Amino acid sequence: MSLQSLADAPIAFSGSPIDRADNIRVDPDALAGHMNWRARVLKLDGLMPDIDEAGGLIWGTLADVDPEAELVFLGLLDDKACFAPVPAVGDVGPAYAMPRVWQVMQLLRPDDLAIYGGARSLVDWHARHQFCAKCGTRTNLTKGGWQRDCKPEAEGGCGAQHFPRTDPVTIMLVEHEDKLLLGRQPRFPPKIFSALAGFVEPGETIEEAVAREVWEEVGIKARDVTYIASQPWPFPSQLMIGCHSFADDPEITLDETELDDARWFTREELDDARRAGPGGNEHLIFPQKYAIAHHLVTWWLDK
Repeated sequence: MSLQSLADAPIAFSGSPIDRADNIRVDPDALAGHMNWRARVLKLDGLMPDIDEAGGLIWGTLADVDPEAELVFLGLLDDKACFAPVPAVGDVGPAYAMPRVWQVMQLLRPDDLAIYGGARSLVDWHARHQFCAKCGTRTNLTKGGWQRDCKPEAEGGCGAQHFPRTDPVTIMLVEHEDKLLLGRQPRFPPKIFSALAGFVEPGETIEEAVAREVWEEVGIKARDVTYIASQPWPFPSQLMIGCHSFADDPEITLDETELDDARWFTREELDDARRAGPGGNEHLIFPQKYAIAHHLVTWWLDK
């Protein structure tokens, strides 16, 4: 199975036009050679981007940056080096608690949203990892921002290397007799249901994580797990792994510490909510386009 063509509906935060240029980030001399008047620096207010009237990111130059600020090398765009400054403070809460985040996702063009997502994940990681997790010594940004190193032992550190992390999260459709199981967390606005989701734990395959999360949240055994599509989600830095599975027994045993509700929806119910638009119908709001759940449910309805 594969997702329908994304040409007209790209998955949010995917499709960055930037060449990550690994050959430059690992070469200090080559990187220094790109830090010139042609270089561009993404303008950020903390972790939020400055946006122009056309829904595009605003870029400055190296002259606009505090000389003491750390800079992350994002890569090359139109043969120009692109950087982003590390803010003083990292992410302080989940995305759903930040209204400006949702505005950004609706305003930015898809290619700029992808650039911003990658930059946000990187600079946020640096802001939150200024000190070595092994010995507590302040670390230094290296390899253009794709690594942080603790000081050598001779300088009071331990020499450990640290790398930006991405946390894998499964998000899954569960199907039974041509119905889909969707759930809602207590923080969701009224009428919003989405696909079940949860972090992949150490020692698990994707398939095992899907089965465990579905069992823990709704007491249903999921089988025949297949991968559909993925989405980078920079809040703070996750990879949403979209999957489909089947269930033989539809009886729900809800974990009320995780979910407020979970229900089986027919194709007719889901399609009616989709046709109703962003506000949904009187019973259900279809998952929003910036979420991979939108693409997963759309794929299921249209396959």
